[in-house]
Amino acid sequence: MTATSDKPTSKELLAELKLLHPKLIDLSLGRIERLLAKLGDPHKRLPPVIHVAGTNGKGSTSAFLRAMFEAAGARVHVYTSPHLVRFHERIMLAGEDGKSRPIEEDALVDVLTRTRACNDGDDVTQFEITTAAAFLAFAETPADVLILEVGLGGRLDATNVIEQPELAVITSISIDHADKLGGTLAEIATEKAGILKPGARTIVGKQPDDVVEVIEQTATRVGSPVEVWGRDFDAYAQNGRLVVQCEDQLLDLPLPSLIGPHQIINAGVATIAALRFKSFPVSEKAIEQGLQEATWPARMQRFSDGPLTGLLSFGSELWLDGGHNPAAAEVISQAVADLEERRPRPLFLVIGMMGLKDIDGFLARFEGLARAVYAVPIPGAHEQPLEPNAIVEAATRLGIAAEEEASVEAALRAIDRRHMGPKRVLICGSLYLAGYVLALQSGVEAQPN
Repeated sequence: MTATSDKPTSKELLAELKLLHPKLIDLSLGRIERLLAKLGDPHKRLPPVIHVAGTNGKGSTSAFLRAMFEAAGARVHVYTSPHLVRFHERIMLAGEDGKSRPIEEDALVDVLTRTRACNDGDDVTQFEITTAAAFLAFAETPADVLILEVGLGGRLDATNVIEQPELAVITSISIDHADKLGGTLAEIATEKAGILKPGARTIVGKQPDDVVEVIEQTATRVGSPVEVWGRDFDAYAQNGRLVVQCEDQLLDLPLPSLIGPHQIINAGVATIAALRFKSFPVSEKAIEQGLQEATWPARMQRFSDGPLTGLLSFGSELWLDGGHNPAAAEVISQAVADLEERRPRPLFLVIGMMGLKDIDGFLARFEGLARAVYAVPIPGAHEQPLEPNAIVEAATRLGIAAEEEASVEAALRAIDRRHMGPKRVLICGSLYLAGYVLALQSGVEAQPN
């Protein structure tokens, strides 16, 4: 607590709540169910829920959905994690003007304080207690829809206390968090499919066949109608437009605002989900507007100004993406290859990555595309990052030139000093690194996750 005020800040409260459980992640539903009961079950007083799980694409799909619903005039709550710069980003509350915004500091302190008091020192992870606080905020603020993103996995994730969502959405599934979710796609798909509920329709994005099989087995067992990308609906770019086709409809839409071929799929999944949501009808016009207005930081985000872009010579491009596994690297590299085809530039990667991630699999997607890799530490990471020298060793094994630098800024200066002329630089490998970069760009201090 601060000595100058009786009222703690959200930063102080969050640091205190992190101490209630020895592990940052400990997948279970029992602790949050106990806490929610003490709070009066706010998770049973929420607006209609779209529950979103998946390895990659959850955030982008949620961003498209939020923009579509807001364009339709709906009041929208959104729950995501991790945050990039400030914890407040995780809890987006519907505003009276029809736009959702990060929860205000006073409101966040209020729900965290009340939740802490009800918990009364019981064993609970920080994610569980802050999810309970989010449910409290969502229940007490009017809205027409809650877009609820799973934190990790699905079956035992704290968000899975929702008994009857209106829709479940499962985006692309790949190997990630194998230590917690399993080392095979089938095992991970089983965990993700744990969010399926009886009678609630499920929209499934593009998946390997064995993933679809697991999801459909779960859907049959629980009684969830399923629509699968590539079978029940499709989305593709054609003549500079986005075509979304399903059994009963064909939509000719503008291309999405978010860059990359993978966003065609995410946009298609969001479009089908919006069409299937019955509690608040979304028109084709609102879908069009949402596709064009959706924003999602650190997903192939280009910086046009700011202190970091000033470290590169005229005509250079600076991009940021928080993707951190091989499947994410695959779609990022495809997006970069598309940029290269339209506007050739030598590509340099500035990479920081967490310790348990597959750096070899990530970098392999950039073979023949990246001119060099610059490995950097991740300041303020909540768990052990990969040492920069390990990134250099992995790049060297693949035949990509690589070296360590002390910081992102140092890496950008080194790139500009050693490689003359316009260039394309992509900072990638971690959402935590992305948050640090966004904080640098905006001149604020990033809050730890």
